[in-house]
Amino acid sequence: MLELAARLRALPRPQLEAALKTREFDTAGIRDLFDLAEVLLGPESLDHAISRLDRPRLAALAATAALTADHADTTVDAVAAELARLGASAELSAATPELLEQLALILLLVVDGSRVHLPAAVSSRLAVRTGRDIPDAAELAAPAPPVLVGVDEVDRTILDRRASETAYATVAATAELLAALGVQPARELAKGGLTLPDSKRLAEVCGIELDALPRLFHRADEAGLVLRDGAYWLESDIGANWTQRSAGERWQRLAEQWLARIPPTLRELVARRSETLSSTDLRDDVRWLYPAGGRWLDDGLDRLVDDAEALGLAVAGEPVESGRLVLTGQVERAAAILAAHFPAQVSKVYLQHDLTVVSPGPLEPVLDARLRSFADVEARDLASTYRVSAASVNRGLAAGETAATILDFLGGLSLTGIPQPVEYLVHEAAKRFGSVRVASADDAELPARTVVRSEDEQVVRTLAVDQALSAIGLRQVGPYRLLSRFAPDVVFWALSDARYPVAAEDHDGAIVRLRRHHLAQSPPPAATTDPIGALLDRVLVEADDDATEVAWLARQLEAAARAKETLTVTVRMPGGTTADYLLAPASVANGRLRARDRKADIERTLPLSAIAAVMPAPSNV
Repeated sequence: MLELAARLRALPRPQLEAALKTREFDTAGIRDLFDLAEVLLGPESLDHAISRLDRPRLAALAATAALTADHADTTVDAVAAELARLGASAELSAATPELLEQLALILLLVVDGSRVHLPAAVSSRLAVRTGRDIPDAAELAAPAPPVLVGVDEVDRTILDRRASETAYATVAATAELLAALGVQPARELAKGGLTLPDSKRLAEVCGIELDALPRLFHRADEAGLVLRDGAYWLESDIGANWTQRSAGERWQRLAEQWLARIPPTLRELVARRSETLSSTDLRDDVRWLYPAGGRWLDDGLDRLVDDAEALGLAVAGEPVESGRLVLTGQVERAAAILAAHFPAQVSKVYLQHDLTVVSPGPLEPVLDARLRSFADVEARDLASTYRVSAASVNRGLAAGETAATILDFLGGLSLTGIPQPVEYLVHEAAKRFGSVRVASADDAELPARTVVRSEDEQVVRTLAVDQALSAIGLRQVGPYRLLSRFAPDVVFWALSDARYPVAAEDHDGAIVRLRRHHLAQSPPPAATTDPIGALLDRVLVEADDDATEVAWLARQLEAAARAKETLTVTVRMPGGTTADYLLAPASVANGRLRARDRKADIERTLPLSAIAAVMPAPSNV
């Protein structure tokens, strides 16, 4: 630990900060560099670092551990020779200096010129895991098995088209998910996951199996397209913007979020592999290269392989060109390749006498959003079908449309003009719109919060007995009025869903336009805290007085006493000379060291001010 603490003290702050960010540990309770060294040599921190070592670095670490089994230091050349003796390739042996330097950068060992020091805690932890989940040194040093390329008999154009079809289906299903959440949020269970009714509703709308919904929803969540507001999931403002993008741009955001959550080491590994390998081969290859891997590796592989299929980056485990491009950071180029096979968007539809609107291809996002505001989606595929109904038109009118704006939009969109039944329906819906009014109740009518009124007594009586409206508890209080304890917007949408020509109004009787499509606002980026920076601010306290050096010396001796280590202690003698003693520190108190002299076999007590330097004892002691 003394060597590591000294190494931490000698490193420039930027280099130390970079090294600490590669390790996992709790910064709480660390007061100085000795505490930091002790934490870094703890089992959990060491396991985190060791599990992320690739095979060459792990082989170099194992060879170093073999050479320092008796707690002696070794040299860079000796480690290279040991790797060669274990059967390592000439390339691996030649890379020994670089590998050891990489291990030093993540604070697993100390390299001082040609000398290599491996802390006992590292070698002990490596020994515990060797044979259990890490191969022995000889197996680690063995050359890599050959990568079989073979003859590629797969028609790559077929794979590319299949990948594009899958990618487009995922993008389209995600867009339908957002549209459905915009109409009706989905509730989250207290134990996690969506309620079953909401799950079934969303799966049906998206056109996917129920068991495929969690993965689709999770991707949307990771991309920031949906947000949780209390117990409900809503479309986010980012999601609303996403739905207005082209299919290629939509796919690009999903791919970027997928890539951001894959460890860089796995990206590099997959990018170097042959395009003819399957996902099974990939898993075997990754586990061979990272033999100490574990959960982080399996989770990364699961995400890489499973989601790659949904995003069109692989087909039946067969990587395609777009997958390799994404893994090397060329997401835009991958999007262009896939989008070339996406179905072309259209800007015209066929308006039919049966009140259906048939789009011969994916409708442009802006047109699709406008059409959905007063028409319902009946079938969603490459050719989609919408239906105009009195209820859907009433929904559009409530959101601010008029008969004139609806018909103008349909006239510009339709290749077949506006059939008479459609025109008649729109005008009739506009005439009936507002025959049922919803407004906030007066304070005198508490606990009622909403009043529903109509000039048609028969309509009011019908509303009072309609079982479809039982959930909002309408109570008739006069020939033309009903009350409800629910909020006006809840009552309004319940009446709208029940296909009543309802309108919202203010206290003056003016119609208020309501939109059901509520967006969750993405929170501003949280202020990031830098625990490593705060830690270094604490432990790297610089001062020019002697007190700092005395404190450093005391902590070295205390650490050696706890570890029962023997040190070479340089003591200032009268007359300006110095003498070296082999001492086993016992305690440090009141500015004095009490230690056992190993050579004289006596106990010595020395003032700390008389100690010029300490260093580890020679290995042969």
